[in-house]
Amino acid sequence: MPFLTKKLTITLINQVLLPSTMASITIKCKSPVTGRVPTNESPCKDTDLCRTVHWSFMVETHRPLRVLYVDHTAKLSGGEIALLNLLRVIDRSAVEPHVLLFSKGPLQSLLTDSSVTTHLLEMDNEVLETRKESLGVNSIFKLKKIELVVSQIWKVFKFIRENKIDIVHTNSLKSDVIAGISAKLAGVPLIWHIRDRIDGDYLPAKVASTFKLSAKIIPDLVIANSYATLSSLNDNQVKTNGHEIVVHDGTPLAQALLHRQMSKRKDGNTTIGIIGRISPWKGQHIFLQAAQQINRQFPEVRFKIVGSAMFDEQAYEKQIRQLATDLLLDEVVEFTGFREDVAQVLDELDIVVHASTTGEPFGQVIVEAMSAGRPVVATNGGGVPEIVNSQSVGLLVPMNNADAITEALKRLISDPNYASTLGEAGRQHVLQNFTIEKTARGIEQAYSKLTSTAKQTRPIHS
Repeated sequence: MPFLTKKLTITLINQVLLPSTMASITIKCKSPVTGRVPTNESPCKDTDLCRTVHWSFMVETHRPLRVLYVDHTAKLSGGEIALLNLLRVIDRSAVEPHVLLFSKGPLQSLLTDSSVTTHLLEMDNEVLETRKESLGVNSIFKLKKIELVVSQIWKVFKFIRENKIDIVHTNSLKSDVIAGISAKLAGVPLIWHIRDRIDGDYLPAKVASTFKLSAKIIPDLVIANSYATLSSLNDNQVKTNGHEIVVHDGTPLAQALLHRQMSKRKDGNTTIGIIGRISPWKGQHIFLQAAQQINRQFPEVRFKIVGSAMFDEQAYEKQIRQLATDLLLDEVVEFTGFREDVAQVLDELDIVVHASTTGEPFGQVIVEAMSAGRPVVATNGGGVPEIVNSQSVGLLVPMNNADAITEALKRLISDPNYASTLGEAGRQHVLQNFTIEKTARGIEQAYSKLTSTAKQTRPIHS
């Protein structure tokens, strides 16, 4: 400020930094004659030397990053539950979360109840309900669907611009494509959070190949929920670099159950459960085949199938209910339906089985069961070995093998002390490696790295 001469001593008495790039500062100058800063009660008489200067200028501020999380569905599947858990503990001093959903559902109200700003930008069900198994060139490029997708891309683009979003973080395959293109058009850094294995046993081969190529080009950063998921993007080669990282999904139960004593059934009977969406690849039929064998040797053991069918898989649920009847298990098997109270569910179980018949991208249920100190029998595929990385924390068995599950269960039922030791070792393993707080810190570090290396062509938005 060249008009302030050597005769003036600058005293900053008021500085207001607004949450934007513009700040207003009022400077009052101390009189070299009186040595006082002028006030209304004692004005400065030396008007040439004592005056108030109002100065507006641009400054760099450090408000939280405005991150837009996008998901095409509000149904409570694994990826949506993982997102909800993350946003409940994300550091709000560093991240201002906004969620954009393309459909209504229970996730919307749960996010709102967790004080997460949630927006709804509904999309036509013809696109939303397209199953991954039916994807292909013919289904994707139907004229009507193209029009619907382009329209949604434009709406998301406008939303990003109008809400001055700093980072777009997509949470599902459909949102990867739609919101991904919107983010690139808006010039906003883009993160694809991949929670599904991108392979021929999960997606049609052509779709999987196209998605793998797109993952190299469209997002600025790819976050995978396991090394197995990441390797599926790279033709089964694990490669972590600045463009692709792994952040495992943690569980909020790890800390929530830390000081809670999980109870035992009052009747002393062992209860074995399988938890998760009822779907052919989740292996409830394998679980029932093992249950039949256990029932022959341990008729007092009870079984629970916790979960419900989603995404038009009700026919499979009918099949496994009939299977329970055919295997004469109606008296010992309970179908509980969907349960939100995971901690209470685990309180009702002594052993948890994971029976997926194809490689699981991660295995959230396994982490939750271990956090409750429950011994786990899990199939060895996908991201599961990254959780059960030693037989000292859980028992791994081959996929599609009811006999192997049966033998592992017999070992746990016959030796309660071993089962208890295994459960406690698993609990400690989760506390050290799979808390939701650890997940949140990993995501926050990814944001920090992305924003520090990205070439911003515009200032941080207000």
